[in-house]
Amino acid sequence: VFGLLFAKRVGDAVFLQLAVKGGFADAQQLRRLEFVAVEGANVPSRGPRRPQRTPTATAVPEQAGKSEAAAGAGARALPSHAPSHPHTPTTGQPVTTRRLETVAPANGQPLFRLTDGPKVIALTIDDGPSPIYTPQILRLLRRYGITASFSMIGRSVAAYPGLAREVAAAGHLIVNHTWTHANLPLLAPSAVADQMNRASDTIATATGTRPSMFRAPYGAWSPVVLAQCRQMRLMPLDWSVDPRDWARPGAAAIAANILRNTRTGSIILEHDGGGNRAQTVAALTYVLPRLLDQGYRFRTP
Repeated sequence: VFGLLFAKRVGDAVFLQLAVKGGFADAQQLRRLEFVAVEGANVPSRGPRRPQRTPTATAVPEQAGKSEAAAGAGARALPSHAPSHPHTPTTGQPVTTRRLETVAPANGQPLFRLTDGPKVIALTIDDGPSPIYTPQILRLLRRYGITASFSMIGRSVAAYPGLAREVAAAGHLIVNHTWTHANLPLLAPSAVADQMNRASDTIATATGTRPSMFRAPYGAWSPVVLAQCRQMRLMPLDWSVDPRDWARPGAAAIAANILRNTRTGSIILEHDGGGNRAQTVAALTYVLPRLLDQGYRFRTP
């Protein structure tokens, strides 16, 4: 009953679930983390989003040439025709029609789950680096002794090479995520190669190490993309848990999704770039110690 007094939005159903199952103090903690602890928490989102991964002819341009702070404390300015979420194009024919939560076969197909023993999971952070949210996530990971994978946009690395070096120096894995977050299956093979090579070159220049893994924007894989991965000796990386933090459903919803769906072998998808990620940071602040308490061990793929 006490929790009902604080349910002010439709999305607070998850908040109430946490208040009942995890204790009202836990639910309130997420609220404080989301709206108080994270700089830039009042930055507006990009608007409505959808969870489907359906490719479109429009790639998501990165505004890496501008400071994210100047663009609105972490919200990148996007043209009106751009998709509303980095993993959700707006139109076109699907490349992947369903989530495949299976172990990657040995023939160069994407990796969806880990097979490193009981309670082993991976945390992956996409679309950075961001001068606002990447440092906050790094502090969280350092606090809990967790190693993660950061799928980085080449143009953002070019704009913030120091952040990329900081991520690498902390022992985290940097994954190639293309130069501009392009929708690769809709590009010519030469353009696919350019997107992937430019990102790897830029990451190598910034950190001194070439990436060994690649994550396709939108999770959109094609024979051409996989062939380019083989040519560049990049392991294709996908995910099995998507808490939809990109849609900004609220820190409580993100946290509940992760805790509900994570199991042995899970690869969790989160974001430090692409807009306001205050909810993501708040949710991770809540979730990471609880996953550790449940006996999960984090590793990179």
